[in-house]
Amino acid sequence: MNLALIIIIVVAIILAIVGGLGEALSWLLWVALIVGVIALIVLLFRVISGGRRP
Repeated sequence: MNLALIIIIVVAIILAIVGGLGEALSWLLWVALIVGVIALIVLLFRVISGGRRP
């Protein structure tokens, strides 16, 4: 897996945890969901397209 993709997933998880702790920070939960979906789409695209390219 790409290092940048792993970092994005970790940030999404951290934002989801922080967003779940406080009602005032609920917008972080939406940001985490959007980033997580984008990371999932990128991962699926890389797997479907064959991963590495020359």
